[in-house]
Amino acid sequence: MTTPHEAVIGSTGLDHRKMGVWAFLGSECMFFGSLIATYLVYKGRSPSGPTPHEILNIPLTSISTFVLLMSSLLMVLALAAVQRGDALGARLWLFGTPFFGMIFLGFQVYEFATFVREGLTLQVNLFGASFFVLTGFHGAHVSVGVVWLLTLWTLALRNRLTRADALIVEIAGLYWHFVDIVWIVIFTLVYLIQ
Repeated sequence: MTTPHEAVIGSTGLDHRKMGVWAFLGSECMFFGSLIATYLVYKGRSPSGPTPHEILNIPLTSISTFVLLMSSLLMVLALAAVQRGDALGARLWLFGTPFFGMIFLGFQVYEFATFVREGLTLQVNLFGASFFVLTGFHGAHVSVGVVWLLTLWTLALRNRLTRADALIVEIAGLYWHFVDIVWIVIFTLVYLIQ
């Protein structure tokens, strides 16, 4: 039996936990790929209700996108701090990353509320349905990442996150970077290309 700090290297040369996360992220690519494809198929086919160019607030979403991308930088800094045994840096960056994620989610809640007030809901048209499902599932993934990172931050606060735990921080970072990359694709296809 292995201890939590022992690497379990498979025939690929990767730790099994890391390989498992890569496999999970592969399935998530297919999931988001299908949601994005559905959005693109239904884009411009709504006979009624607000259309994307009438309702999307690109400047506001650009700010929230910048915040989410900066959270990826903070995640890199968190991993580097854990790898070098910098407990203070690990605490700082492991809090900053989910904090920026929460700011992004706040922007998303504000945007959703604004759209509903302006008449865009899941039921109004195909754009509304595909938009809310796509961006809502992304927001749910960001929420999972925020909880995961706050858990790591709590471990860091209790001095239970050491250099030997760098792999678990790296795995959380893989997930967080994936969520950011998916948002770049969504932002480009939904907000910028009209």
